Amino acid sequence: MSQNRFESWHRDLEESLSLAIPPIGIAFVGSIPAGIDRIDGTMPPATADGRTGAAPASCVFWIKATQGVFATTAEDHGNCSIGGLTHGFKTMEEIAHNADVVALCEAGWVTPEAVSKIAVARERPKSIVYGPLRDMSVEPSVILLRVNGKQQMLLHDAWPGLRFEGKPQCHIIPIAKERGEIAVSVGCMLHRDVE
Repeated sequence: MSQNRFESWHRDLEESLSLAIPPIGIAFVGSIPAGIDRIDGTMPPATADGRTGAAPASCVFWIKATQGVFATTAEDHGNCSIGGLTHGFKTMEEIAHNADVVALCEAGWVTPEAVSKIAVARERPKSIVYGPLRDMSVEPSVILLRVNGKQQMLLHDAWPGLRFEGKPQCHIIPIAKERGEIAVSVGCMLHRDVE
């Protein structure tokens, strides 16, 4: 793949939609590619159910990806059971009894039945590479844009079949990856825009 093509896509998306935040590429890969470093971060102590990871949730990697290219592994996604599920690192059976999933169901944020229907990546990746689209050296499986209401309307005008989704927002990744559909999430209260 030509990196120039990714630079062109990056520029075209930024200019066409007047993006304030650069588009990012997300590549599900078999191993960490040469020349790409794994995300650095200190793993906090594990919770009682064993959860720990390099970030509070998988969606935090989307924020970090605007700053540079890096790779993650399953253990980096370990803090958020739902993110681990949607990205293919965990199965429903593996997360069903984790404290974060139990708390979501007990609070009524989601039902166990709804959790079982969340879109997920079919194959368990060895690694996921994130980064600004223009800097990707591997073919992205998904291109993620952070858009405002006006930009969502422009996308809807261009793709009338655009899927609008709610919680959890991270399931738009496997919808795009597995189904080839363009999906927009309005976000969810679990989104962790924190460093």
